[in-house]
Amino acid sequence: MPGSLGRRELLKGTAATAALGMTTSAAGTASAAPTVSEHRRAVVIGSGFGGSIAALRLARAGVRVLMLERGIRWPTGPNAETFPHMFSPDRRASWLTPGPVLTGSPPSAWWPYTGVLERVRGAGMDILCGSGVGGGSLVYHGMTIQPSAEHFTRSMPRGLDYERFDRDYYRRVESVLRPAGIPDDLLHAPEYRAVKQFHDHVVRAGMEPYRVPLPVDWNFARRELRGEMTPSYTTGDVLYGVNNGGKRSVDVTYLAAAEATGRVEVATLHVVRDIERAPSGKWVVRVDHITTDGTVRERKRITTDALFLGAGSAGTSRLLVKAGAKGLVPDLPEGVGTNWGNNGDRIFSWTPLGDSPGPLQGGPACMGVRDWDNPDGPVTVVHGPVPFPVDLGTTSVIGFGIVRPAGEFRYDPHRDDAVLHWSRTYDAELTGRIHERIRSIVGGSLTDQLTNLTLDTTAFDTTTFHPLGGATIGTVCDTHGRVLGQRGLYVTDGALIPGSTGACNPSMTIAALAERNMDEIVAREVGNVF
Repeated sequence: MPGSLGRRELLKGTAATAALGMTTSAAGTASAAPTVSEHRRAVVIGSGFGGSIAALRLARAGVRVLMLERGIRWPTGPNAETFPHMFSPDRRASWLTPGPVLTGSPPSAWWPYTGVLERVRGAGMDILCGSGVGGGSLVYHGMTIQPSAEHFTRSMPRGLDYERFDRDYYRRVESVLRPAGIPDDLLHAPEYRAVKQFHDHVVRAGMEPYRVPLPVDWNFARRELRGEMTPSYTTGDVLYGVNNGGKRSVDVTYLAAAEATGRVEVATLHVVRDIERAPSGKWVVRVDHITTDGTVRERKRITTDALFLGAGSAGTSRLLVKAGAKGLVPDLPEGVGTNWGNNGDRIFSWTPLGDSPGPLQGGPACMGVRDWDNPDGPVTVVHGPVPFPVDLGTTSVIGFGIVRPAGEFRYDPHRDDAVLHWSRTYDAELTGRIHERIRSIVGGSLTDQLTNLTLDTTAFDTTTFHPLGGATIGTVCDTHGRVLGQRGLYVTDGALIPGSTGACNPSMTIAALAERNMDEIVAREVGNVF
């Protein structure tokens, strides 16, 4: 089990991380690492929803695929200790840093490791990204929410037919993830006191509670309550991943199906540094094959006829912006890196004085309210359980909505990376509406206001788990994810979406869009372009 370090080792680890740099750029032995070359018919970068759906659909069409994933595999199962714990993190918790990346984590130090969560630091906003086989689905709560037609149309690019999404693509995603709301017996269990408390406040406020569909097998939580498994769901200790399994993350659904075809090779610990277009028109992917401490074992130059970018909004956008700025793909569309937003993400603490939610709050996030008829714009508010080891009398509430996609990635030559630029003014109005809705839930009277304290914690730690945009449909890609003017280059992830997914967690819409786009790519490009 990875552990903590002494002072001398910590200093060594810190120095190593400084050498690695923000994007784990090659250091130390990197210059001496051998370079190998290979060619593949199709390459997919990233193993989240977009990348794994692309790999699955290509494989079922008979195409052999190389998938490049920078992280490692995180196998789960009853009583596993695969993932670290939120309030006792170790080196598994962070991507190649000497300490935790989450604000509020207990002070810790360790030798850098290819852990499950990366903090991509920007100017005005940081992005928290899952790192590993399964991408962001490893660390997400799993909220699988379909937007209404009105709000889909309001936030998504033009040219997408909601009726077709509703009839076909959202249903296809549901058939794989099988999301379900929290059952009554768990809602009324003592371990889910904080969830029930939020539910009751919603009812008292005259609103309709919404049991958020999650891709989990709730029998795992029941087994925890019976003492058959070490608690994970029932303590809310799920932010770094669910140790017991039972969550239908991408690695055990879409990607497992893709690998089962025998046509998909997943190359772990492969960090993509740059992409470029060769004079022949083929695509070149420059990769560092690393060890789990970030040391470069070898460098690879991989050529391919078809390159699918599924590294998430942060990863895909940065690769494209770098490629344009460095002249590796000199004629990329001008809109690369723009139209970025945070899905309106906001996290608040809620402290109901005299009525503590208790410690070890059962989860994942499974109870909310949809304020979608608000004339000022839709807002969704969801209770966020926290696995406090002691009773601090507080919990968290999460809000999201439709935000102005005004963020932008810009190339920084000193870091050889594209850096996100964001201003708090971009989502200030939405934040106010989210806070107003939260205040109405916890209580509208003066007494309620005085005894239910809420605090916008995102104001002190401006981060998002839901980056969207940077290679959007209409500015960078066509309506099926083909990069404009770039034969054989495709975007399959949340970078296609300008900032918001209709006041919903974005995973379901990202997956549905990838399903739709791959239908077109398989039908028209396989055998013609590659």
